[in-house]
Amino acid sequence: MTHTFLLEIGLEEMPAHVVTPSINELAEKTEKYLKENRISFDKVQKFSTPRRLALEISGLADKQPDIDEEVKGPAEKIAKDAEGNWSKAAIGFTRGQGLTPDDITFKDIKGTNYVFVNKHVTGKPVTDVLSSLIDVVADMNFPTMMKWGTNKFQFIRPIKWIVALLDTEVVPMELVGVKSGRKSLGHRFLGNEVSIANAADYETDLNKEFVIVDADKRKAKIKAQIEAIANENNWKVKIDDDLLEEVNNLVEYPTSFYGTFDKRFLDIPREVLITSMRNHQRFFYVENQDGKLLPFFISVRNGNSDFIENVIKGNEKVLAARLYDAEFFYQEDQNHDIDYFVNKLKNVTFHDKISTVYEKMQRVQVISRLIGKKVGLNDSQLADLQRAAEIYKFDLVTGMVGEFSELQGVMGEKYALLFGEKPEVAVAIREHYMPISANGELPQSRIGAVLAVADKLDTVMTFFAAGMIPSGSNDPYALRRQAAGIVNIVDNQKWRLPLDSLMEKIITDENTAQVAPKVDQKPIIKDVILFIKERIKRVLRAAKIKFDLVDAAVNATSTDILYNINSAKVLNNHKEDADFKAVIEALTRVERISNKSDFKATDLFVDPALFENESELKMNAEVDRLSTDFEKLTAADDFSKLASLEPVIKEYFDKTMVMAKDETVKENRLKELTKLARMINYFAEVDKIIVK
Repeated sequence: MTHTFLLEIGLEEMPAHVVTPSINELAEKTEKYLKENRISFDKVQKFSTPRRLALEISGLADKQPDIDEEVKGPAEKIAKDAEGNWSKAAIGFTRGQGLTPDDITFKDIKGTNYVFVNKHVTGKPVTDVLSSLIDVVADMNFPTMMKWGTNKFQFIRPIKWIVALLDTEVVPMELVGVKSGRKSLGHRFLGNEVSIANAADYETDLNKEFVIVDADKRKAKIKAQIEAIANENNWKVKIDDDLLEEVNNLVEYPTSFYGTFDKRFLDIPREVLITSMRNHQRFFYVENQDGKLLPFFISVRNGNSDFIENVIKGNEKVLAARLYDAEFFYQEDQNHDIDYFVNKLKNVTFHDKISTVYEKMQRVQVISRLIGKKVGLNDSQLADLQRAAEIYKFDLVTGMVGEFSELQGVMGEKYALLFGEKPEVAVAIREHYMPISANGELPQSRIGAVLAVADKLDTVMTFFAAGMIPSGSNDPYALRRQAAGIVNIVDNQKWRLPLDSLMEKIITDENTAQVAPKVDQKPIIKDVILFIKERIKRVLRAAKIKFDLVDAAVNATSTDILYNINSAKVLNNHKEDADFKAVIEALTRVERISNKSDFKATDLFVDPALFENESELKMNAEVDRLSTDFEKLTAADDFSKLASLEPVIKEYFDKTMVMAKDETVKENRLKELTKLARMINYFAEVDKIIVK
């Protein structure tokens, strides 16, 4: 016989963004708990609303299965005394297993006899196992926690009730003074207290009290209601998944409706209107069939349609107030010019240990110019880049961005165009913030991409120099996101951009002295490179490239982001080649033997007069051939060159004793191998590659 178990944790309203991850965590931990406690089940059904987290577990077994297990105890010499009597250790061991010394047997393990007992463990009833499930609830984690009353216990919100039913019987459990029962609460305004007779009736019983506990069904209902309103009015409504998820976790019984706002507000940029509706009011915006914004919105009420007219008027009033503010700021901002806002940035702190925002923009002008020239921007593009870098943060001090911070960059573009800037400059101002999330949109214009990389690189370098380096999960200035943005942009643009030489130029450029931050950046170059390389590794691992290939490519001496990425891809593409193992082993042998030397870059003159066989001549010729433009070629070309050396390397080691007794000959051979090893290491740290 199988059973159905219901667990519902009733709470004060949770923040919308917490609901879905919380019920997922509870379900995952519950499944793990049941498996660890040997209770079989068929399915865990998740239910959630802003006021409850609930699980319905079907197909539960009556009890844990009985098991017979062999338990190892102390060695025989410890279990018995000199007279052959059972020691306290043996007696205590068997008592702990619920047995007596009479049940002891001995087994030889590697020449030593050990005590063993065969133990029969009777499975616990399912009720006993389920009672302790409350510990799983108590162990949940949330982004923010709170205490209430005099309790030290912390949870996302105060716990108001607990329902725990195994079929029709209450399973006793208690948390922070709240005892389990069968009584739940319906909708806060429309429903009543409900006594659940059977765990399998949970969803039906709550539905009668105006609570749709299945989040997927609730979401589907909201979507259907919005689509019905749109079809009825011949509107287009983009149902944003993130907004739908948030709205769904704000309601228990959804009723969708539409309202309107004054047409005059359509003169405000569309992005401002959408932000006001979507981000601030959780409204869905409305367009006509041609994609033009209309003066309507769709919202979702937590309740039925009673007195819906009052709800509509209230929402219209709240939106109108926000749009009046937006209109005022939009008009007020246009009473000034860009220079006015740029000068205001002289009094805005980027960080008190680093500089003002105005000084940051001056640094980014230098960095942008260096990158722009490196990636081949023409004179016209460099001029546009210069102008964009001079003003790109100006919108931070506009009234509109002060009110709607989500629009920074967006309003920069809008205002730049209104103030007569070139479209290329305006677009770059918007794009320099990209990407704003891990998989966010990347800059499409080359000018915007350069400005974005320059701004992010300055941020990472200056914060590192100021000692504010991310550790563990602590990253208050989002430097990991900034570094990941650099990696993704460079990869998308296919730029060859060595980080070490770029940062050296940034610090030593003749124009930098006047705009340098308060902190010394020279000591942090290596740390910044390692930090950015960690982001490269994440990108490559997300692409399902084997960890050893990723580590080999990214740990190379090359600091060129694109080259590192392509090295990993090249290795991944060739890993199934018939000769891949032989190539990697040959290159690894060169790398390892060269590590026994300690030559400086200027010391690597190889004297052919010291060669003793043809294999040395051949190796020297091939190394010279490879060294021509090696660091300027693609990763694919470099690997092809290195792979072609495999038979030459094999012949060299077959016929040449590198560690010769003659120190001069040995040193000459180590120099030869070191020259080759440096090219290998530029491509990849091949000894990290696992070959079978």
